[in-house]
Amino acid sequence: MRTRLLPIVLSLAALPAAAQEVPRSWSAPGDVAFVGVNVLPMDSERVIENQTVVVSNGVIQAVGPAASTPVPAGATRVDASGKYLMPGLAEMHGHVPAQPGQFQEDVLFLYVAGGATTVRGMQGHPNHLTMRERVRAGELIGPRLFLSSPPFVGAGQNALTDPNVARERVRAAKEAGYDHLKVHEALTPEVYDAMAEAAREVGITFSGHVPDPVGLEHALDAGQTTVDHLDNYLDAIQQDGSPALAMQGAARGQALPLHVDEQKIGWIARRTREAGVGNVPTMALWEVLRGSHRGDDLADREELRYMPRQVVNNWIQQVNTIHDNWSDESARAEREVRMRILKALHDEGALILMGTDAPQLFSVPGFSLHRELPLMVQAGMTPYEVLRSGTVNIARFYGEEDRAGTVAAGRRADLLLLDANPLEDISNIGRISGVMVEGRWLDGEQIAARLEAIAQRAAAQAN
Repeated sequence: MRTRLLPIVLSLAALPAAAQEVPRSWSAPGDVAFVGVNVLPMDSERVIENQTVVVSNGVIQAVGPAASTPVPAGATRVDASGKYLMPGLAEMHGHVPAQPGQFQEDVLFLYVAGGATTVRGMQGHPNHLTMRERVRAGELIGPRLFLSSPPFVGAGQNALTDPNVARERVRAAKEAGYDHLKVHEALTPEVYDAMAEAAREVGITFSGHVPDPVGLEHALDAGQTTVDHLDNYLDAIQQDGSPALAMQGAARGQALPLHVDEQKIGWIARRTREAGVGNVPTMALWEVLRGSHRGDDLADREELRYMPRQVVNNWIQQVNTIHDNWSDESARAEREVRMRILKALHDEGALILMGTDAPQLFSVPGFSLHRELPLMVQAGMTPYEVLRSGTVNIARFYGEEDRAGTVAAGRRADLLLLDANPLEDISNIGRISGVMVEGRWLDGEQIAARLEAIAQRAAAQAN
């Protein structure tokens, strides 16, 4: 990405966990019926009014008119009159603290509270494997998790420079139980290709960054399943003879947006679609990195009350430093060209997947999606198309179109209950009345109570 970001403060992740009461609706879920609800099935741009949706054993059992659809005896009855029920959203570039403790539990909960019922972790650690099992068992409140390996990176303390070692790490990641490999920066083409070959042999996917020495076209051809942050797209659409391509580091990053060949945007979008590669654009992150506000100007965002003050102060310092050392001309040009790239990818039919890189630089888990979606609309997508990127497209990416991503009988019960229709105004995605993950239900009061406890802990740490 060429903008170096500091990791979340590890000492916070190691804080011991206080005993957290997991409600019975989560730990031992029973049948649930949403009665009188307006359904956004997401199979097309429509609303089915006044329905009853019945959930049992983590699966939607029935969707039908409220007047004629029976509620099972003993089911939890949710009066959803006037509300809107849609599939839960996905965070396809998320992070979770590695160490068990209070901060880890709070981050997991924040994802759910913000409407993310699926999270693809992109900074793997062995501790995550145990954490995932605890979430699956209902011991922790958290989203459905897809976990990456520890990153494959070509620079720094754990630099990977030997193709044979790369192959060994691929096999070890598969055997350990990670869902995919995380590609990071600075890998040589030789190491990257060894990783890709071994991944195909053992049956594990790889995704994330595009290392500069590898380049976007090579990554598309190698079978990388997603490109995150629109990584290396600016490099791929440079004018012939662009001086930026001879530069390194921050100088290169600042020059790239100023030497774009607009004719190449459509070309690289087509290449992406033809390769079948998804994109996780993380537009809200780039709005922070290249926006007009310094870190101090962002410090009053309401959702920051859920993050430890030490983390927020770190974010403020990082963003201030970036803004003070980046030209306004380059930042403005980069914001605009990223919007055009996203629109071209969408128009071409390339797979767009929702994600924000939370928790990173003012991206509070779950709540960062509420900032991401309006930016995708600003890029030229409709609210329905944006919502598909976090629902239907996720099911397509994971090969689950017949059992997830829509509200219909037989689909997994990952659901978001809203007070207003997000198809009319995408900002309504933040008006959450309840969240269900694989049949485990949290109502608005339960969510609000836990959020307040998280906020109080964060405030206490600041004193």
